[in-house]
Amino acid sequence: MSLSSDAIYYMIVFLAGTCIGSFLNVCIYRIPAGKSIVYPPSACMKCGHKLSWWENIPLFSYIFLRAKCRKCSASISIQYPLVEFLTGLLALLLFHKFGPTPQFFVYAIFTAALIVITFIDLELQVIPDVISLPGIVFGLVASFFLPSISFIDSAAGVLLGGGILIAVAWGYYLITKREGMGGGDVKLLAMIGAFLGWKCLPVVIFLSAAAGSVTGLLIMAVNRVNRHTAIPYGPFLAAGAVAYIFFGEGLIRLYLNALTN
Repeated sequence: MSLSSDAIYYMIVFLAGTCIGSFLNVCIYRIPAGKSIVYPPSACMKCGHKLSWWENIPLFSYIFLRAKCRKCSASISIQYPLVEFLTGLLALLLFHKFGPTPQFFVYAIFTAALIVITFIDLELQVIPDVISLPGIVFGLVASFFLPSISFIDSAAGVLLGGGILIAVAWGYYLITKREGMGGGDVKLLAMIGAFLGWKCLPVVIFLSAAAGSVTGLLIMAVNRVNRHTAIPYGPFLAAGAVAYIFFGEGLIRLYLNALTN
């Protein structure tokens, strides 16, 4: 049975996404360490063994190598195939929603940046400026190629996105005398506003706050930690932004209907 042309396109997009995900793994490790993301070639972090081409095949190499380095048998983190699969899946879903349009390419780049930010923030609780600040500029420029938002929408998203979290951070500090939100989160929401426009902000903030609160309560219950334990907020903002790309218009309609009924 022959595959349809659509199925072939979807397969190509997914496989290309996993290859990009493999590169994102390099970014996740090297950007916080201040290392080049293009040189030297990938190697085992324990023994320095330089990986052959077949050891760098997204998803499959992890299975073939049984999650271990071929030379020293050091364990390979599950993060590597997870990032590859997640990047491929998001590319596939974006292609299904937008097709081969400027929106697909812009949001594919945007979600790739969000993946890198998420995994760095989860591990180190830091959001690199080298991603968020150029991301703001790229989002502003990309608005000229997106039919859904204008440059004004994008610029307002930057100003409001950054301004809202600055206000929240200052308010939290004045009340508790504790820093509850870092500057990286402010720049990340400004970047999200640049790509998605100011209308996304209520939805993204609500979804991220709800998910963050539930996750925080679960962590406190399971690990028996206090409410002042730091939890990275960047991943929740990123997840809220991705949810808005796919479901934002529907969520806004539901909210407006609830207000009018």
